[in-house]
Amino acid sequence: MLYTGNGDKGKTSHLGSAKRVSKTDLVIEALGSLDELGSWIGLCKTKVRGSGKEMLEELQHDIFTIQAEVAGSSKRIGPDRTLFLEEKTDELEKKLPPLRTFLLAGANVPSALFDCARTVARRAERSLVALHEETPISDQILSYMNRLSSLLYALARHQAKKSGIKERPPKYR
Repeated sequence: MLYTGNGDKGKTSHLGSAKRVSKTDLVIEALGSLDELGSWIGLCKTKVRGSGKEMLEELQHDIFTIQAEVAGSSKRIGPDRTLFLEEKTDELEKKLPPLRTFLLAGANVPSALFDCARTVARRAERSLVALHEETPISDQILSYMNRLSSLLYALARHQAKKSGIKERPPKYR
């Protein structure tokens, strides 16, 4: 069954809570942001081929692990996954011209999708920081999320460059 009706009054539950909580609870907000991020990465995955697709699927698995941890599971995201993000970001950065300014999103569809995923990653990170301030969560989650948005930014820039599109900085008015 795809629905139960149990959440019709704005309450839900998760692994870490024996009682029902508001759908605005910080844990639920964080889980929702992570869920949205995984979906955005899935959308990005439809626009890449080969090993890029595999890497994005790895990110989706990582996000599910983080969701499980936030919800109260014994599953944990390890420091090796943050190192993986750093390695991938470093590889991409070597292929890109030095960045000296902000760039307008929307160079092409794949680039724009990665920029959208990056902004959702930042929102998910903020919701996790808010949760961490109330109920400590693993510092490893916070490090991972910070590096993930950097990787998504590098992927957006890489998609534009790969297409031969020169990205433009904003004009401040």
